[in-house]
Amino acid sequence: MTTTVRSSGNLLADRRFAWAEAAFADGDPAAAADLAAQVLELAADYAPAWLLLGRAKLGLGEETAAQQAFIEALRADPADELGAALHLARLEGPHGEGATAAMSPDYVRGLFDGYAARFDTHLTDALAYRGPQLIMAALARAGGLPRFSRVVDLGCGTGLMGAAIRPYADELVGCDLSPGMVRQAQAKTIYDRLHVADLVAHMQQLARQSCDLLLAADVLVYIGDLAPLFDAAARAQPTGGLFAFTVQRPLDGADTGAPGEAVLGADLRYAHGEPYLRRRLVEAGFEVCLVDEASTRLDRGEPVPGLVVVARRR
Repeated sequence: MTTTVRSSGNLLADRRFAWAEAAFADGDPAAAADLAAQVLELAADYAPAWLLLGRAKLGLGEETAAQQAFIEALRADPADELGAALHLARLEGPHGEGATAAMSPDYVRGLFDGYAARFDTHLTDALAYRGPQLIMAALARAGGLPRFSRVVDLGCGTGLMGAAIRPYADELVGCDLSPGMVRQAQAKTIYDRLHVADLVAHMQQLARQSCDLLLAADVLVYIGDLAPLFDAAARAQPTGGLFAFTVQRPLDGADTGAPGEAVLGADLRYAHGEPYLRRRLVEAGFEVCLVDEASTRLDRGEPVPGLVVVARRR
């Protein structure tokens, strides 16, 4: 997925930036870095060129130069629509201050708005995505699939999870940060209500004990520190309410950082280990019913290590 790149306002700079992107995609970071530098001579505040320069310098092993380029990208784009802060966090390592910082809402929104129209086809066909199927099977193993009076689908996207749970929900509510994704979900007429909102903020606005099932399919990979979300989820559920979700897990042997940290991977997604999830859920007021290893999707043809989790509100 890529965000939509705006014009620099200089036709020559835009053309050279396109060449720089092509060079980087072809595996030539040296040429990409040289072309990106030429773009910046013409448009010094063009954030996409700074970001590409940083990525190219990183590909050349020049970490100091890459870091400076990412800092310049962030200066040129304070809302961080391009995710420069994530690249800086990767350079800091798992113990750095930015390792579990929240992703910029503008970055996540832009990422999925640009992806919405082809989301279903790409995810299910190219990436063999099966998050909803894994969650439904996990719910069945954790105690069956009764009727739920009110289900909230966090990060609902285009409605793949919603379609799976709809037969078991009296009321189905969806929430997503991306207006483009919500429009795709609306067209399917699956949900009773849909909201364009930040997940944690939306959860914090829900009435206390108002939903008996919360779902988050392949969503928590965009959140480093899960404690605020888990706390809000516990507040929104009655005793016995279920919370089911998927996460990526750290690669075997990867440095999982200090206790309480997630791992920001090269794919700019967060991975969360089982000990971290269990501890945070218990602290929030949940009982862990099930944690199974499962892969929700492929990446370059290989299964992405993950976990499917079901927890019950105590």
